[in-house]
Amino acid sequence: MADATCIKNVAQKVIRAKKSGKKVVVVVSAPAGMTDDLIRRAKEVNDQPAGRELDMILATGEQVSISLLAMAVKQMGEEAISFTSAQVGIITDGNHNKAKIEAINTEKILQELAQDKVVIIAGFQGVTKELEITTLGRGGSDTSAVAMGVALNATEVEIYTDVDGIYTADPRIVKNAHKIERISFDEMLEMAGSGAKVLHLRSVELAAKNNLPIHLRSSFTDTTGTYVVGEDISMEKVFVRGVAHTTNNAKITISNVEHTSKNIAYIFNEISKANINVDVITQNYVTKERITIAYTVPEEDFDKAFALTQKISLNVGSDNVTGDKNVAKVCVIGVGMKSTPGVAARVFECLSEANVDIDLISTSDINITCVVSETDYNKAVLAIHNTFEL
Repeated sequence: MADATCIKNVAQKVIRAKKSGKKVVVVVSAPAGMTDDLIRRAKEVNDQPAGRELDMILATGEQVSISLLAMAVKQMGEEAISFTSAQVGIITDGNHNKAKIEAINTEKILQELAQDKVVIIAGFQGVTKELEITTLGRGGSDTSAVAMGVALNATEVEIYTDVDGIYTADPRIVKNAHKIERISFDEMLEMAGSGAKVLHLRSVELAAKNNLPIHLRSSFTDTTGTYVVGEDISMEKVFVRGVAHTTNNAKITISNVEHTSKNIAYIFNEISKANINVDVITQNYVTKERITIAYTVPEEDFDKAFALTQKISLNVGSDNVTGDKNVAKVCVIGVGMKSTPGVAARVFECLSEANVDIDLISTSDINITCVVSETDYNKAVLAIHNTFEL
């Protein structure tokens, strides 16, 4: 939705879908760069704008997009109508800047579809029951689209973006990375949570919960992208689906903590109260009575988390708290790992051969996460991708 040419391109895709016999509902985000510009303008007058007022200005970006797209579709000969979230009734909780959708009223949408119109809806936003405007956070238009698909019992949600699908690794790092044709909801959840930013995590969670397929496609071509679907037997034959990474992490270590379950619970309860999301957690014994705990947080939360952990340490017998902003996560993902022994051993062996030191390790049935130095993540991604011949 960056400019007139892009909007007309979107309108053509919409019209082609409609002429194929489908009822079409389109959810759009703001024009490229507009959300960042609105945030900048808000902070020029108040460096810490209130959440309510920030939502008030941010919601205007999508209103520009829906109106322009409706104009473009009409210019091309099809009937279209645009709606804000308030007009159709996308109801959220009252958590400004990161609201969650609670309900969608489809009555008006169905009425317009029955009149053979293309319905165009503002993504990324909603309203509370008290008609307060809210936004869903970065990537929220993906979530709006999937939620709308669920509410309308859609057969599929197509999400158009600037890439043509999910790749086995970041093509900027791995030149021979290839597009994945089908990926399970669980694998996509792990990929989205591990650095692959092409789909918003909450949108995948919602699609998985309702078994609603997502087709991730390029806005600039008509090629088939990646289908995100329920797991099937064939997926288990590929035991590693891809490698994801993220560099916006930081690690905090609390040394020499008195080893009691009460202390561990206290540490992470206090961090949780501060609304800080903790990811990888490890515990190592110093002695039978003393342990060292390390955990990662988003880099933007590091200063807040580090200061809080220093205060917490005084109450758990710790003698030192250290931090490191220069860490990266490299995640190996695949549903086939559940039934394939030896994957972890191969991961650790190839990283050793690439001279990549592993700082922390976290595993699940379908994910092996290694925390490494930020200077080594490129080597780690390449080594794993080559080892498993992805």
